[in-house]
Amino acid sequence: MSRIGKIPVKVPKGVKVSFANEVMTVEGPKGKLSQKYHPIIAFEDKGEEIVVSRANEEKQTKAFHGLYRNLLNNMVTGVSAGFSKTLVVTGVGYRAEVQGKLLSMSLGYSNDIFVGIPEGITVAADAAGKVTVSGIDKQRVGEFASQIRKLRLPEPYKGKGIRYEDEIIRRKVGKSGVK
Repeated sequence: MSRIGKIPVKVPKGVKVSFANEVMTVEGPKGKLSQKYHPIIAFEDKGEEIVVSRANEEKQTKAFHGLYRNLLNNMVTGVSAGFSKTLVVTGVGYRAEVQGKLLSMSLGYSNDIFVGIPEGITVAADAAGKVTVSGIDKQRVGEFASQIRKLRLPEPYKGKGIRYEDEIIRRKVGKSGVK
């Protein structure tokens, strides 16, 4: 049995989960998400929790078992609590601000960078250099945060750039003078 797949998914109050035509749909207070799934995986609704099971013991089926259980759990968490990633912009003159549906960033290049904020994602930027990306879809939140981080990767000498809040940058020692 898959260690992740055998754990039942707890469904909080106010969240509705349905399975039809090989599509799982989760609806909650923050929104609605849907995901296609392979027919070899079965879902059993037991009121406050959902049990995921598989048809056989093949390697690919075992992989699907854990995958779809985790996808369902992320969908339930997303529509009830949501997901967020915080990025820290570090550097002299580096700043970020939200202008409507655009994220404007000054990152030491000759021109400012404007990034379009996708539908279903909210971005908040404060004066301290923190950019918070939030939404109900874990994959889209992580992908957009990763795209922002790629605009100016953190460098190991001065620590300038964009990094995740919980990320630790290993600092290198600079050049030493000739004696």
